[in-house]
Amino acid sequence: MKELSHLAEGVHASTTLAIDTLFKQMRADGIDVIGFGAGEPDFDTPDHIKLAGIKAILDNKTRYTPAAGMMELRQAACKRLKEDCGLDYKPTQIVAASGAKHNVYIALRCLVNPGDEVILPAPYWVSYYEMVNMVGGKPVVVTATEEHGFKMTAEQLDEAITPKTKALILNNPSNPTGMMYTKEELAAIAAVCIKRDIYVIADEIYYSLVYDGAKFTSFASLGEEVKERTILVNGVSKSYAMTGWRIGYAATNERLAKVMANYLSHSTGNPSSIAQWAAVDALAGEQSDIDDMRTAFEERRNYIVERMNAIPGVSCIKPQGAFYVMMNLEKLVGKTIHGAVIHDGDDFADLFLKEGLVAVVPCSGFGAPNFVRWSYATSMANIKEGLDRLEKFLA
Repeated sequence: MKELSHLAEGVHASTTLAIDTLFKQMRADGIDVIGFGAGEPDFDTPDHIKLAGIKAILDNKTRYTPAAGMMELRQAACKRLKEDCGLDYKPTQIVAASGAKHNVYIALRCLVNPGDEVILPAPYWVSYYEMVNMVGGKPVVVTATEEHGFKMTAEQLDEAITPKTKALILNNPSNPTGMMYTKEELAAIAAVCIKRDIYVIADEIYYSLVYDGAKFTSFASLGEEVKERTILVNGVSKSYAMTGWRIGYAATNERLAKVMANYLSHSTGNPSSIAQWAAVDALAGEQSDIDDMRTAFEERRNYIVERMNAIPGVSCIKPQGAFYVMMNLEKLVGKTIHGAVIHDGDDFADLFLKEGLVAVVPCSGFGAPNFVRWSYATSMANIKEGLDRLEKFLA
């Protein structure tokens, strides 16, 4: 038989897959395991949003829509970006897709030519690296250390840019670190992007989940020159507990929005019409549910950070957004625990699940091999029990 696509065969499965598979098998076998891998809120989709989806079905709103999303959804996205971020976009500049992840992929498809370089500050979300490879680009990793708050500096960005650099992917607040760039830090990065003429895919899906009264700054709000070269990615999954509804959107310049819409029209077509109507209600309707989620996440974050830093051998810095904590394992590397040597986060995560009955995400696939990620998108009871088990596991 003829060979398969080299690009497709070069795509690697998620490094978290082995741990997740084992976790699910142990749970199916009746073992009392606790999971901290969830990348989604543990809250239910608000009732008014669910009812909007049900009404769409009952009203037979189940036909094709424009490939880039129906006008009502694009108008609602414009309204939300204006009210929350002070951004002015026209509906023709909005491209809806099947989740924010899909928007990142489509943006890369429409920007990157074979051999183009895309800069990824590490730790990065695991799919960014593979997506760049999937479109024939070259990922260029810039390591942002824990000492610098897991945030890339403008100087680091400038040094990483070459004549082949096409774009930067900037996730703010970040998955997996939960850290958030200040307005001043973003402005310095933006100045480099303008000077060196590169695009920015600004993934801001966690923008409403920031803590300690901090103010979020959207990258596209830093001036017209910045906005023109930004593909702002957002959606309803994290802010409204709608991960399974699969609605994301991108906001960008007219030319790129048209190219992205054309690409969608020949690949997936429109996202679910039913989910689109639910997303309209989410974006244009009552926003108080977000405050309730944010309050709960902040309480959990405070607890997990304080407890984790009190346990000998591990540590973390306090995240400013999203719902993740990066646990530093560097003091454990090279040590033997429960008869096994810990070389990196993969070893730790595997052993912690088998012996400690807790599933966490190893961060080798995020560009941070000596860390594991905990999600606090779970109950306070689970968080307390999980940390109790960590303490016992390391004792």
